[in-house]
Amino acid sequence: MKKWLLVSLLVLVVGALAACGGKDKSEGSDLLSDGKLVVGVTAGPHEQIVEKVKELAEKDGLTIELKVFTDYVMPNVALAEKEIDINSFQTEPFFDHMVKDRNLDLVKVADTVTFPMGVYSSKVKAISELKNGAKIGLPSDPTNSGRALLLFELAGLITIKDGVGLNATVNDIDENKNGYAFIELDSAQIARQLDELDAAAINTNFAIESGLSPTKDSIFIEPKDSPFANLIAVRTESKDEEVVQQFIDLYRSEEVKKFIEETFDGAIIPSW
Repeated sequence: MKKWLLVSLLVLVVGALAACGGKDKSEGSDLLSDGKLVVGVTAGPHEQIVEKVKELAEKDGLTIELKVFTDYVMPNVALAEKEIDINSFQTEPFFDHMVKDRNLDLVKVADTVTFPMGVYSSKVKAISELKNGAKIGLPSDPTNSGRALLLFELAGLITIKDGVGLNATVNDIDENKNGYAFIELDSAQIARQLDELDAAAINTNFAIESGLSPTKDSIFIEPKDSPFANLIAVRTESKDEEVVQQFIDLYRSEEVKKFIEETFDGAIIPSW
């Protein structure tokens, strides 16, 4: 009887130790309670890149599900509300502004790629051909609006008041000697309304989605050392989870870098 009890206790102890130490990095994650990592992206290039990450993740024992958004607001809202586990779609200035403006408990965990913003036109072939009073579109959200205005200044179309930088609005235009009319539009809609404008600043993901090539079709584009790198974001409570680092490592792998360079022909630049 005593021998049977001893054996039973030994089995229980071994079982308990196995339960404590037998989980792999995926099974131990609060983000993987349903067995998969749900990643939010915007439609277009970000979606394509994470599809490649998903392919590599399968070989690495990680199941990824993509949730595709068509605007810049909902991916952060969905992340904060735990509808997704991680997102990859935005620049750091936009992220910082939205986190502060909406009091979101989110944090950046890695840089990804840079999408140089370009100016496009279906009416002129060069920025210098824009006529007095030309209608020029730009994104309406605060950070992309400021980014577009800085791009217009770099192109010589306007000057902006000193000190405002990325916080610039159309009200901060200091000199507009050619009387250009600047029209703020939803970022996702600008490419579709390009024919109604003389020119427009368009985010690269939306340009590519509309069949425009930043390197071939833009009449002016940000330099390759643009500071507007995109990032991976998670909830602050999740930032130290191993699966987050696993996703980062897969994204920033040589395989993904090669995919980006071959697929987008210089229009999108890996930031690692």
